[in-house]
Amino acid sequence: MTGLTRLLSRPVNKPYRTRDLDHTEPPFLDDAGFLAFKPDDIENPQNWSTPRRITVTISAVMLVMNATFASSAPSGCIPSIAKDFGISTEAAALTVTLFLLGYCAGPLLFAPLSELYGRRWIFYISFTTYIAFNFLCAFAPNFGSLLVGRFLTGTLVSAPLSNAPGVLADIWSPLERANAMALFSTMVWIGPALGPVVAGFLELKKDWHWAFYVLIWLGAGTWLIMLTIPETHAPTILLHKAKRVRKAKIPGYENVKAPAEKQDRSITSVFGVALTRPWVILFDPISLLCAIYLAVIYTLLYMLFSIYPIVFQERRGWNSGVGELPLIGTVVGAILGGSIVLFDTRRRTKKIERGEIKADDMEPEDRLPLAMVGGIGFAAAMFWFSWTAEFNSVHWIVPTIAGGLLSTFMLLIFVAYLNYLVDVYLMYAASAIAANTIARSASGAAAPLYTSQMFHALGIGGGGSLVAGVATLLAVVPFVFYKYGKPIRIRSKFAPTNTKEKNRVEDEEANPTDFAIQSSSEVDSSTDVDSSHTSPVGNEKTEERDVSSGGQVLAPNERKGSRP
Repeated sequence: MTGLTRLLSRPVNKPYRTRDLDHTEPPFLDDAGFLAFKPDDIENPQNWSTPRRITVTISAVMLVMNATFASSAPSGCIPSIAKDFGISTEAAALTVTLFLLGYCAGPLLFAPLSELYGRRWIFYISFTTYIAFNFLCAFAPNFGSLLVGRFLTGTLVSAPLSNAPGVLADIWSPLERANAMALFSTMVWIGPALGPVVAGFLELKKDWHWAFYVLIWLGAGTWLIMLTIPETHAPTILLHKAKRVRKAKIPGYENVKAPAEKQDRSITSVFGVALTRPWVILFDPISLLCAIYLAVIYTLLYMLFSIYPIVFQERRGWNSGVGELPLIGTVVGAILGGSIVLFDTRRRTKKIERGEIKADDMEPEDRLPLAMVGGIGFAAAMFWFSWTAEFNSVHWIVPTIAGGLLSTFMLLIFVAYLNYLVDVYLMYAASAIAANTIARSASGAAAPLYTSQMFHALGIGGGGSLVAGVATLLAVVPFVFYKYGKPIRIRSKFAPTNTKEKNRVEDEEANPTDFAIQSSSEVDSSTDVDSSHTSPVGNEKTEERDVSSGGQVLAPNERKGSRP
């Protein structure tokens, strides 16, 4: 394995060989006396060449594409699964539900482990095991085996999904990171839309087993690409470097330590915080309302995979392959949404660079205009889709366009709220994101179980109007937060609003047990979809941690980083 990894990864992996590094010179230390990266240190992932970092970014995004594609792939062949095992379509939909429940369990396991052991080996072990359990799904002798396989694959593949944002945060500075994060967030939406399209055509010509064959082939190809991802987690790199420096026995530096070594790195302390604090923060007012809103968004995303077959297959008589093609409209919509996010980020960045606005003067509520537009557009597009899809006399392109716009507006809401959570909770953002991820994944997991019955009973127009009505009520939330967000934050126990409070939060995060929770920031990714928005907190003498990178200590040039 080691030889194959080195052979495949040398063109794109870290730009140095560890054994060739010179450890005869005194190491670079930070103000606290711990090992740190020099400004031009080749071991610092943010000092790697742009082509190399782009290659690592593409590799990480490919892993995300696998995870999201696999989540919805069986939804295109549910009738075949039901027929083969002699079960109802509702029971067959559990193949999607249990996979998404794995999304809830996996990040709470793998994110803390990545903090202890680094990102690379978590990728290697989890993704390799994911491919292995896809064989169980493809050759399942009974329905129970298929369900077990789906839950395990969902749990295992959530590791790349949750840790990929951390990789991007490791290799890009806050101002450079926007493009990579926009690509990541778009893939989170494109993957689920493509799964049913591919499975639908396989259902037409083959059977449900072929959907899992495709997942195996896609996973095997991505596995080779995955081997090119080096270790990017700065605390882990510094930990290994400290061991090499101690081994070199440089006079005066025989006992040098990395920052991570001052923390309690026991599994008990790591998981103790990672498994408790998210549940406490979930019920904080801002966190709770954001979780409810994004749960509705995520639920509708997975409802669409049951709604589209009703609209285009049952009502219009299209086959299972062609009937899934309108979902490509949601792919186009996601690309449009990602482009809007990217444009907005660049606009903010240029204003900061020109000195028109100061990053330190920005409030978390400045993130919400995208959610305001997205909230209104989401409700309007849902009404549009519902009542144009209700009547076969309306050309198919009309509801398809509406579905594409739905995807655009949902992505805008998704990005805006997650960035808002990061800015509001600062060093507690890891826990807030973890809680949000669990809430929305659990809601999305339930969607396939009731969507078909709901829309058959109420009709497309009635069922869609119900969802649109809920969206209309929730559309006021970003406006309320925009006007009253600061007073709400002042009353919150977890949302620091002044320098004194921010410093108190950082002091707490310096405690051993709290070090663990930083890793939970990678819980989604769809989590910190634009971590260039992360707020700098504290002062120059206090270590700052980039929430999106799992508590990574920021490089010296990022200590006063800005929020585009």
